[in-house]
Amino acid sequence: MLALACVADTSRLDADQEARLAAQGIVLRADNVTFRHSQDVGRRDARQRDRRASIVVTRQAVLIHERGYVDFLIEPTSRRWVEVHRDGDRVRINAGTGGNTEVWSFVPPDGAEPWVRAIRDVIRQSASVANRDR
Repeated sequence: MLALACVADTSRLDADQEARLAAQGIVLRADNVTFRHSQDVGRRDARQRDRRASIVVTRQAVLIHERGYVDFLIEPTSRRWVEVHRDGDRVRINAGTGGNTEVWSFVPPDGAEPWVRAIRDVIRQSASVANRDR
């Protein structure tokens, strides 16, 4: 007996979300990517799991979502600590401080460097506390 695995398409956004992102100017987009999501990094109760999601980077926002459900969002009013790094071929987005931290990492289909630059540009334009030290 043959079992077929059905992998859901994570890229769908509702019309309002799609219009808002288009108005902001989509810079990069990757659909149905495997993300490694880690929470409470460095703590004994840290959690990590791989999950499929999609990412959209505009000139003003970074959105990681599953069929329009927002998993992670950086926008101009975002105040939490956020930074992005390249780790080999992976992009690592670190958010939060202390016991309230999370990391979203993924391997972009078209190379890490353009993603790191685009995400860093969004962070610099936000109200993130990471910008206060600069």
